[in-house]
Amino acid sequence: MEISLTLFKMKILVLEPFFTGSHKQWALGFQQCFPHPVEILSLPGRHWKWRMYGGAVSLAQAFLRLQELPDIILATSMLDLSTFLGLTRSKSQGIPVAIYFHENQITYPWSPDDPDPELKRDNHYGFINYTSALSADQVFFNSSYHLHSFLDSLPDFLRQFPDHKSLDTIDSIQAKSKVLHLGLNLKAFDKYRIEAKNEKPIILWNHRWEYDKNPEAFYDSLCYLKNEALDFQLVILGEQYKHSPKVFQQIEREFANEILHLGYAESFEAYATWLWRSDILLVTSNQDFFGGSVVEAIYCECIPLLPDRLAYPEHIPKTLKTQYLYQDKEELQLKLRSQITDNRRHSDKQILSDFVARYDWSTLAKDYVESVLSTRKGT
Repeated sequence: MEISLTLFKMKILVLEPFFTGSHKQWALGFQQCFPHPVEILSLPGRHWKWRMYGGAVSLAQAFLRLQELPDIILATSMLDLSTFLGLTRSKSQGIPVAIYFHENQITYPWSPDDPDPELKRDNHYGFINYTSALSADQVFFNSSYHLHSFLDSLPDFLRQFPDHKSLDTIDSIQAKSKVLHLGLNLKAFDKYRIEAKNEKPIILWNHRWEYDKNPEAFYDSLCYLKNEALDFQLVILGEQYKHSPKVFQQIEREFANEILHLGYAESFEAYATWLWRSDILLVTSNQDFFGGSVVEAIYCECIPLLPDRLAYPEHIPKTLKTQYLYQDKEELQLKLRSQITDNRRHSDKQILSDFVARYDWSTLAKDYVESVLSTRKGT
């Protein structure tokens, strides 16, 4: 007779060395929706390279001080899991361990200003991800694209080493891997819903101000619209950093008359309100393993224009992919122009919103319960 795992009260320990942004939101969302006690051991979300090196040591020390041990450990991809388990084997031995991949450093594009790739120091971060996946009992990825891109990259990654390349280990990682989509608190946006009727369509940017989001292509698209004498307004959200791409300064200078808001939204209410007010989500990113900010905007009924790659096709219904995904710059400009000039541009917004609503924690909770609890050996 099969007995439901949810009948047994269990304690889950989340290990998060980079507790900020989407990582923090995911951990807290998981903690709130999970029907079993969840404790979070975390470190501040800064110095990501140092977190991948030293985070395992700091979290191991914190783990060894725990008075009550967990039934399951759920680590995230910023943790050197093999080092953590080696340092805590006196207490962690026998505890089932899963790892959740928000990102990986094998397929993540490196900044052109980062000296590590040229100095061959970049491989170590990817190797941490590889050995962490090997160490875990189960491996979860936030999108189908992420799972396949990671597994597909491993053969070439391992072949670069001189010998004992252990290519057979890829099959063992694949056998224990599955997609567990990123949980989001989408229903929190409902409170701030407004029926925006803008005279000029509002184009939205709601991503980090970083190189991997390809803001230069976003800027080029805005220049195209301006050269075509098409009217629009701009909302530029997202976190800024000390070395954010200089193109944002150009946008601020050259599109001053179009900008309604520029900079980080200081509250969730402000962020949600801008999303509901906006009309068009223009995405040009070179990297997204899931794209939480993209999903949030689509949920708030922004019409998306997304590259036909990365995780984005997973967020668009099959029947609408040709309308809202683009292959190249020319197709993007054509579809952007159409959205600006077509008064029917909002016709699919409810369909698109309903499609991504499946990522809300209320819907994903059951899958998380089954997946995380199945990490127990022998289940």
